[in-house]
Amino acid sequence: MEQERLSAGTPPAAPKKKRRWLGTVIAVLLVAALGALAWYLTHKPAAGSGGAAYGGPPGPGGPGGPGGAGRRGGGQNTTTVGVAAVARADIPIYVDALGTVTPSATVTVVPQVSGVLTQVPFQEGQMVKTGQLLATIEPRPFELAVMSAQGTLQRDQASLEAANVTLKRYQTLLQEDSIARQDVDTQVATVKQLQGTVLGDQAALGTAKLNLEWTRIKAPVSGRVGLRSVDIGNLVSSGTSTGITTITELAPIDVEFAIPQDRIPQLQARVAAGAVLAVSAMDRTRTTLLDTGAFLSLNNQSDTQTGTVRAKARFSNARNALFPSQFVNVRILLDTLKDATVVPVTALRHGPNGDFVYVLNDDRTVTQTTVVQGIASADTVQITQGLDIGERVITEGGDRLKDGAKVSLPGDAASGPRRGASGAYGASGARGGHHRRDGASGTDGGAAPAAADGASRPHFAREAASAPAPADGASWAHHHRDGASAPWGGASWPGQGASGAHRHRASEAQS
Repeated sequence: MEQERLSAGTPPAAPKKKRRWLGTVIAVLLVAALGALAWYLTHKPAAGSGGAAYGGPPGPGGPGGPGGAGRRGGGQNTTTVGVAAVARADIPIYVDALGTVTPSATVTVVPQVSGVLTQVPFQEGQMVKTGQLLATIEPRPFELAVMSAQGTLQRDQASLEAANVTLKRYQTLLQEDSIARQDVDTQVATVKQLQGTVLGDQAALGTAKLNLEWTRIKAPVSGRVGLRSVDIGNLVSSGTSTGITTITELAPIDVEFAIPQDRIPQLQARVAAGAVLAVSAMDRTRTTLLDTGAFLSLNNQSDTQTGTVRAKARFSNARNALFPSQFVNVRILLDTLKDATVVPVTALRHGPNGDFVYVLNDDRTVTQTTVVQGIASADTVQITQGLDIGERVITEGGDRLKDGAKVSLPGDAASGPRRGASGAYGASGARGGHHRRDGASGTDGGAAPAAADGASRPHFAREAASAPAPADGASWAHHHRDGASAPWGGASWPGQGASGAHRHRASEAQS
């Protein structure tokens, strides 16, 4: 059988199986090598192992050892926080509301007499003053009525004078007993009757003159004239409801708003004390101050549905920034709390046991302190119990803290590089690992500082970065993850005798 197989040209099976086994072993070795390389790159010690990994002498400062700060600065996980001091300040007490601008007076100009409209000298939208002429009605019929009233008055006055002369004559004859007393009494009654007639004539004359004056229609108040509703030549009457136009008084102008009924006692107490409460009117976005005024009046009953009371404030509106029926945001300065103990609003926190703050101690630890909150403004809050003036409280970063936690301030000098940034390295051979994921080396994206006495520092970056030469022959391990090359190109430093190992993980060749 073997000879038949050989004669047929079939190769032996053993060499084929051997080659297959050898390929499997090579593949397993490659996978193991790749796994070991990946483990090495992801688990390389952050500090104290740079020199040993590249043939250098092991330094005394491993993780947790002397001089080995590690990634978290000395092995301690600290949080950088913001701090503010407890201070004294005046807190204004405001009441905010949504108000509607209402003119202090709105008048419909209606004719007082009937007649044909002959003149309309105003312009629509014009600002007018009190007493300014707005329209004219044909005056001639009313002039004739005045003349008629004057004639009647003069006639009756003449009759009255004649009656008075006759009465005096009768009184003289009565003294001489030459006339009957009845005639004298009758003449007295005639004089009184004529006096009443003259008085009526005078009233009629006054009415005629008033009607004549009413033919000149004038502005009753100062303000802005609305649209004209009647044109020249039309017959107008005193019974019309639309009138000729309307006038809206804009200066001063009022704003009506609603105040929560819980604030009414405090507001009434301030008004009873004679205080003038300042009121500000702002636009819809609360960014532009339209005008400032004073609190004017309060309604006499509360709205049962909303639990508020209508109030009114008056503004001078010198710049005409307030327009009738405009919606504005109203802020009333109800009172001012003097010399209050305040902290920023961001310092106050809420827990199951009430409000609390984190107080910064001298040893850079924090203490959770329970406080009692008072009046709050937009930026600060009053603390009635729990804090003293001068204490420092945490304003930023408090979400990651607990009682007794260690913190650091932005101005503190770092003892070692922290996550995402490089800091000062330990001296005397300390090896501080420097890991960057933002493509920059050194503090705040700058170049990494040189070691003082031969410290070995592995430097990892994902983008091209440069670093200065070590001071005295330190060995640099610089790994790039994007294939960029370092300035030194992996060659030894001139004049120092230090080797720079530069490894790439991209497609470019190893330097």
